[in-house]
Amino acid sequence: MTRETAQTSHPANDLVARLDAADRLPGAELLRALSYDLLGAEPGTSVVDVGCGAGRAVAELTERGVQAVGVDPSERMIAVARGRWPAADFRIAGAYELPLPDASVNGYRADKVFHELDDPEQVLTEARRVLVPGGRILLVGQDWDTFVIDSDDPALTRTIVHARADMTADPRAARRYRNLLLDSRFSDVTVEVHTGVFTGSAMLLLLTGLAEAACSSGAITREQTDTWIAEQRARAEADRLFLALPMFVAAATAAR
Repeated sequence: MTRETAQTSHPANDLVARLDAADRLPGAELLRALSYDLLGAEPGTSVVDVGCGAGRAVAELTERGVQAVGVDPSERMIAVARGRWPAADFRIAGAYELPLPDASVNGYRADKVFHELDDPEQVLTEARRVLVPGGRILLVGQDWDTFVIDSDDPALTRTIVHARADMTADPRAARRYRNLLLDSRFSDVTVEVHTGVFTGSAMLLLLTGLAEAACSSGAITREQTDTWIAEQRARAEADRLFLALPMFVAAATAAR
């Protein structure tokens, strides 16, 4: 294997590619803009983007005149973000210990992060620590049990979705956003659901990943995996693929 091949096939590079693809999906830009508005991210305010990945949100917030800080535990992600937006502020850190002083930011944003957390309550305690009194928190994410996929075999599809959910630390975190925020003493909690409907071949990568993950967990056989993926590929070629993906958007205010 050449060095170039090794680099392009590295799992971290695959994740960057998936994040970039997600950022380009219909509605993704509008959903990001909504998250900034719900944060009150105006010029002169400050926001920490937790789990910033390749840094697009930090760059967009900076363009708005916001003092934005992106944090991510992955050195690879931070390196990519710094390479793309060298003038922006990116730091290697996890959600449990943010490299920020107490009461130092007006907004806290976490997009597709909480389903990966073992202790969301502790993370929200950390969010309260860094937020100024009256600061805003914004959580975005999917519920991993609510992928809606059309298939000739709904029972197998249900098995695939649930098997992939079971491989996630907290697959139903999004449906718990409201109660998590209330239990952590945030106020003015609101929750919106924005459902993306996808019918093109761009989502084949995601659907293939769901099936392959279910296969690797032993929930379905190799034959079932190949058959299901072939059906979804055929649906895409015939313009009959259907995936609906609800995204939950929760916002709240830190205690004054």
